[in-house]
Amino acid sequence: MSDWESEIRAIAQPAIARSKAIASLEVGRGILRDAGDIIRRDFDGTNVVVFADEAGFAAAGPAFVASAERAGFAVRAHVIPARPRPKASAELSESFEPLIATDTIPVALGSGVINDLVKLAAFRRDRPYCVVATAASMDGYASAGAPLSKNGFKMTIAARCPRSIIADLDVIAAAPAEMAGWGYGDLAGKIPAGADWIIADALGIEPLDPNVWPLVQGRLGDWLGDPSGVRAGDFAAVAKLFAGLVMGGLAMEFHGSSRPASGAEHQIAHMWEMQGLTFAGERVSHGACVGVGTVTVLSLYQWLLAQDLSALDIGRAVNAARDLDAKYAEIDRLIPASRIAERARAETAAKHVDGNALGARLMRLVKGWPELKRRLATQVVPPWEMAEWLKAAGAPVSAADIGVAPADFETTVRAARFLRSRYTIFDLLDETGLLDAALHDVGIAGTGQG
Repeated sequence: MSDWESEIRAIAQPAIARSKAIASLEVGRGILRDAGDIIRRDFDGTNVVVFADEAGFAAAGPAFVASAERAGFAVRAHVIPARPRPKASAELSESFEPLIATDTIPVALGSGVINDLVKLAAFRRDRPYCVVATAASMDGYASAGAPLSKNGFKMTIAARCPRSIIADLDVIAAAPAEMAGWGYGDLAGKIPAGADWIIADALGIEPLDPNVWPLVQGRLGDWLGDPSGVRAGDFAAVAKLFAGLVMGGLAMEFHGSSRPASGAEHQIAHMWEMQGLTFAGERVSHGACVGVGTVTVLSLYQWLLAQDLSALDIGRAVNAARDLDAKYAEIDRLIPASRIAERARAETAAKHVDGNALGARLMRLVKGWPELKRRLATQVVPPWEMAEWLKAAGAPVSAADIGVAPADFETTVRAARFLRSRYTIFDLLDETGLLDAALHDVGIAGTGQG
C-alpha cells in the first residue's frame, strides 16, 4: 500500500465512519472498474441515471456505464454541455428532478457544479445519490449543503451528502491541470477561514468546534505541501489534495454549516460568482475566485497583525460606527442588483451590533488582543508565500489574473462583507474603524470606489 493510500485510510475512513449520511468513500487508482459493485453494495434499486457535463462524461462516463451495466443496472445518461461552463443554480438543478424517479439511483459524475446540482435534485426527490469525482477541484463532494445561486443570490442550500463517493485517481490526476489548481485554491482558503473562526471564537460570537477544527486544520499544511506536484498530476500530491478537500466537506457536515471551511475569502468569491464573472470567454471557477480571495484576505491579516489593538479607542470607535441604515445605503451603492442587495441587507442585519453591545465586544477585543494576535499569527501565512504556492499549483493569484479591474476589485471587497451574517476579518476591521486604512495600505483602496 502506498503512502497516500495509507494516509487516506488513516484520515478519511474514521471520519466517514462518523458520518450519518455517507456509507463509503472509495479512493484509488483504477477503482472506476468497481463502481457498479460499489453502488450495488450501497444502494437499493436497478435503475441508474448518470448526470454529467460533456467533459466529465468523456473523462469517466464510458467506464462508469460499463461497470454499472456489468453489475446489472439499467443506465441512462443525462449529459449537458460543458461549454459554456454550467451555471451553479437552483433553477438548473430543478430541471434534473423529473429524471429522478422513486426507484432511481442518481449518480453525479463530475466535479463541483454537477455534484451540487445533483445533490439538491436528489434531496428534493428524497433519493440517496452517488458521486463519481472526476477532478480535485473543490471541497463539496462530502458536504451536505449545495452552494448554488437562487434568484441570483449565491447561498448554501440545505441538502444531503452523497451516500457513496467514488474517486478514481487515474481519472482525477488526468483532469486538466487548471482544475487541480482550482481545488488547491479552495483548500488554501481554509487558512484564512480558520483565522476568521479564531476571531469569532475570541469575541464570543461563534465558538470553535474542537471535534471539527482538527479535521480541516490538523493536516492542512501537509495537504497543501506539494503545489508543483498538484499541477503535474502527481498521484501522491493529488491524493493528498483530494483527501483535504473531502475532509473539508465532512467538517461542514459534522458542524452543520460551512463555517469550518469558509470565511471572508469565500465572501469575495461568492460576490464574483453572483455577478457571473467571466474571463477569456468562460465563467471563472469557484476555486479560482477563492484562491484570489485567499491572497487578498491574508494581506489584510498581515496588516492587522502589525497593529496594536490594545490601544484602540473604544469610545471613538463606538461613536463613529455606522448604524444599520448607513450600512443599507452602502449596500445599495455597492450592489446594484436589487435581489442580491435585498438579501445582503437581511444578512447584515443579522450580525449588526451597536451601542453598548459593540462597546462590550470591542472591550473584549482590546483585553484579549495579545492572545488573539498570537493565535492568528500561528494560523496565517504571509500573502506572498500563499501567492507562490498558488502559482506553483497553476492557480490564479491576483484579481487581474481573472480579469477584474482594480476599481471593480475594491467594490467587490467592500461589498463582500455584507453577503453573509458570518463574522470575519471584514467585520472586525469595520467595527474598529480600521477598514478604510487597511484597504488603503494593502493596495485595494484608492481607486475611486471607496
